[in-house]
Amino acid sequence: MRATLDTPYADARADGLSFVLGLPPLDALAVLPVERAGLTVQMRLLGASHQVIAGPLSETVACLPDRTEPLPGRAATSVPGWAYEFAATTAAHSDGTAFARAVEAVCARLADRDDALTGAFPGSPHAVTALALEETQEPGFGWRTWHAYPQTREIVMTRSRLVRPS
Repeated sequence: MRATLDTPYADARADGLSFVLGLPPLDALAVLPVERAGLTVQMRLLGASHQVIAGPLSETVACLPDRTEPLPGRAATSVPGWAYEFAATTAAHSDGTAFARAVEAVCARLADRDDALTGAFPGSPHAVTALALEETQEPGFGWRTWHAYPQTREIVMTRSRLVRPS
């Protein structure tokens, strides 16, 4: 699902993102609920990036006014009945053309999927946040996100997994 947003994005730099587990649902600009592994998964676009709520887990990657710790490269924990893993990387593009191509490739790859949510913010066609579910080898599921920053030509990519321990 592609959402055209009329709200300016609140996060302007990749290094402003924080990672928080356990927050209640934040005000969302768009929400896509999808069923996976017996859970309702809410993929939520925020003005300050994203939130995923999946059963007992709430993952927020966003610029939050009261959070200053940087986005971790990796994190893991357990929640009732599940093991959770998170990873994040940032790709910096040397020029605007390479950045635009990378953002357009993500949008094209997710365009026709009913388990993906892409939001384009006003001001730049490449100011995009995208979320998509993905299957895992283990019993469970995962999701990926992309946060594109035209001002700095950076794309923050996250990958999360929620797996039932054996």
